[in-house]
Amino acid sequence: NHQGKEDDSDVSCRKRKVLHLVSQWTSLYKDWLHEDEHLKQFLKTIYRNVLDDVYEYPVLEKDLKEFQKILGMHRRHTVDEYSPHRKNKTFFHQFSVKENWLQQRGTMNETEEIFCRVYITEHSYVSVKAQVSTSAQEILKIVAEKIQYPEEELALVTVSFSGEKHELQPNDLAISKSLESSSRMFVYRKDLTDSLNPFSENEELQQRSVRILGINTWDLALELTNFDWSLFNAIHEQELIYFTFSRQGSAENTENLSLLLQRCNEVQLWVATEILLCSQLCKRVQLVKKFIKIAAHCKAQRNLNSFFAIVMGLNTASVSRLSQTWEKIPGKFKKLFTELESLTDPSLNHKAYRDAFKKMKSPKIPFMPLLLKDVTFIHEGNKTFLDNLVNFEKLHMIADTVRSLRHCRNNQFGSEVPSKEHHELKPYVHHLHVIDNQQALFELSHRIEPRV
Repeated sequence: NHQGKEDDSDVSCRKRKVLHLVSQWTSLYKDWLHEDEHLKQFLKTIYRNVLDDVYEYPVLEKDLKEFQKILGMHRRHTVDEYSPHRKNKTFFHQFSVKENWLQQRGTMNETEEIFCRVYITEHSYVSVKAQVSTSAQEILKIVAEKIQYPEEELALVTVSFSGEKHELQPNDLAISKSLESSSRMFVYRKDLTDSLNPFSENEELQQRSVRILGINTWDLALELTNFDWSLFNAIHEQELIYFTFSRQGSAENTENLSLLLQRCNEVQLWVATEILLCSQLCKRVQLVKKFIKIAAHCKAQRNLNSFFAIVMGLNTASVSRLSQTWEKIPGKFKKLFTELESLTDPSLNHKAYRDAFKKMKSPKIPFMPLLLKDVTFIHEGNKTFLDNLVNFEKLHMIADTVRSLRHCRNNQFGSEVPSKEHHELKPYVHHLHVIDNQQALFELSHRIEPRV
């Protein structure tokens, strides 16, 4: 309402701004508005007022239609249809799974997938992405194939931090939310007396063979990209906000983002693990060359997440110190690696990466830790409130950064699949075997190439 002291053009302009603000707010937070009666009543009141005004200010017609689309409503020309005294009507259409993700964050359903770690030794584990309803037998089958050990000779055991052990039965649910914080999952050997024995580090090394050398590098990079895309495409934009603004207790609202960050870390460890577990110098040289080519292919496939992870894995101190290995790398591979490294150069706020990424067409997968760093930098470097007023400039900057996810996901990746001859490639990439301990990696590094 206004007192008649303003021009009609000023009034209509202000009303349009209000309606635009409410529309943007509704579009962003409809997941929460869905069940809040007070907010639904507020939107009804706004809508009723706009219906009254549209006859006096026809310019609002276009904004009204946009507002109707957001609310999933049809135009009504009678105010009584939206009277507060009438029964509530359905304002919201059925949301897609992605739009409705926040409503499901409170509890884990059976189809939800998470990463779990099944430890082979104290420091070595197989990363398994599986549904919450996955049985112990299914997990055991994956791990047995990964470490090339007969499944019937293995058992899945949970070990609490106090040392208490519990063997899981084949039909037991292997994954629970409490498992991550209260205990670890180990695979143990069964001997003839049905007692359980853990693998030692030396035994685990003897069981291992370098299978990656027989896999086509483009196919392997493509499978990495397909896996990363499935994780990246599931991330909701609001997860970045939760991760930045709510560092404490926000895990339930950042699960998809956490999966991609964990994957990036595991790919880095995987590269170092594969190289350091290879005791033969000639094969180790081949492995390093292979990883350089895989990194180049990931860049070509616009997967900057795995690209960064592989380059960082090759630059890990325990790998970069292998002078005998790096001396035998051909010059063209060293030159290629130097070019790839230049994209990870952090100088000038990662200018090389930002320039290259900007030129890449979508779909593409960004290096997510850097995107989170940008949001965090904006958040911590600017006050949210200035003189008790909201600092909208800060929020606009954060919104622009977060909105870049939409540009990356404008299109879907093509349907190209790895060649059929490598049917084992998918489980290999999905269940990485890594050593998650820098001290253990250094010990391996000094074992294969002792300090002169």
